[in-house]
Amino acid sequence: MGKYIILCNWTEQGIKDVKGFSDRMKAAKGAMSQMGITGEIYMTMGSYDLVFIGDAPNDKAVTKMLLMLGQAGNVRSTTLKAFNQAEAAEIIASLP
Repeated sequence: MGKYIILCNWTEQGIKDVKGFSDRMKAAKGAMSQMGITGEIYMTMGSYDLVFIGDAPNDKAVTKMLLMLGQAGNVRSTTLKAFNQAEAAEIIASLP
């Protein structure tokens, strides 16, 4: 499982239908669960409107989820793959 952080901003369409956010997130979490993706979605203040922090089995599952999210047209996203301290230490230790 990999750790992912996805930063999102509302599109014009998404903010116009912001009252439907809860229903859309329930549907999204159900679809993500079927792809083996788990985590939490937070509404945030600042540069980004929403942040997802969670785990996924692989990059393909995250890419599929992001494409589905993009098709809906409510948010634009930026994705970060995160490495915990042990993973980062392993990567750094492998350097020549």
